[in-house]
Amino acid sequence: MSATVEELKSIASPVVVDARGVSCPGPILAAKKQIGGVGVGNVMEVLATDSGTLKDIPAWCKKMGHDFLGSFDEAGSIHLFLRKAK
Repeated sequence: MSATVEELKSIASPVVVDARGVSCPGPILAAKKQIGGVGVGNVMEVLATDSGTLKDIPAWCKKMGHDFLGSFDEAGSIHLFLRKAK
């Protein structure tokens, strides 16, 4: 289930991981480190500039059982959203 860009922009994520300017595997490592602080059912937003993150985060979500909600690119930053499932 992928959300529209408008839906993603309306999400107020309690946890935002800012991994802009960090190359792979930095963004995924930062997300793994922060996911523990996210309550089940809550959304975490990852900010990145490394295009590899567009493959890494969805793959990690699938592996870990989290719901990847989608992403959008704005002003050179990639915004990725996931919902913690367990």
